[in-house]
Amino acid sequence: MAEVVLVHGIAQEQKSADGLEAEWLPSLAGGVRVAGHPELADRLWRTRQIDIRMAFYGDLFLSKDQQGASDELTGAEWEFAEQLAAEWLQRAAEDSSRESDRVVAERELQGQIGETQGARAALRPLINSLTRLRPFAKFGVALAERVVVKALRQVTRYLTEEEIRVAVQQRVGALIGEDTKVIIGHSLGSVVAYEAAHQLERPLPLLLTLGSPLGLQTIVYDRLRPQPPGVPPKVQRWVNIADQDDLVAARPNLTALFPGADGVLESAYTVDNGAKPHEATFYLAKQQIGAPVGQALQSS
Repeated sequence: MAEVVLVHGIAQEQKSADGLEAEWLPSLAGGVRVAGHPELADRLWRTRQIDIRMAFYGDLFLSKDQQGASDELTGAEWEFAEQLAAEWLQRAAEDSSRESDRVVAERELQGQIGETQGARAALRPLINSLTRLRPFAKFGVALAERVVVKALRQVTRYLTEEEIRVAVQQRVGALIGEDTKVIIGHSLGSVVAYEAAHQLERPLPLLLTLGSPLGLQTIVYDRLRPQPPGVPPKVQRWVNIADQDDLVAARPNLTALFPGADGVLESAYTVDNGAKPHEATFYLAKQQIGAPVGQALQSS
């Protein structure tokens, strides 16, 4: 079983476990190196003496009858996705580091007030509003809309489709064993990692969640398992990291939302990932990630 288990986030369906490992490991080693653990960094990447595995589940979001993933929302997914998009916009209005994005998000939110159309019709204006913000604007409207819809769809499917949830959890669980010291989850993968940690039967030195939507109340938080949410009992240390402009992430401080957090959950850190606030490899390369990973691997 792996000493470090990695759990990816949304929009990875065209990749593979091996490919994502090759993307993530140099950045993780770099973060450990800048945190003051150069020998450990070499063991993580250059000599590969530490077993690190990616829990890959992206293929589960591929359509059975086509090579690409379907972006079309169906049934109750429309209402769920509309709520999630609105919460992302609210997050930008309250927390964005750029005043211009806060002003735009607030204006767009006010424009949604009083809308009476159904969720399918309401979602499009919200997506258009999100694409006016810096994290999405660089894509251009057409591509940004596709990215946003895909993100909404995959989060929605994991939280609402039992078959998907069970299959994802099985893949993560298959990599966790007595040797596992660290689980790192990014984006939707942080939700997956959190739920997997609740199923552990032995202590886990470190759970690390990056760009996590765990604290998005009513959309994610109220659908976590088990309910009510709390710190996974076998986790000895939980570190949550978020870029202030990462719309997918909840507010960095999760301690008030998860009972049992005192002495376990460290959730006040903020990093700056520049123009790509939600990028997994940008998170992994930071000292704030490398320090707890290095400590967990050296002390256990």
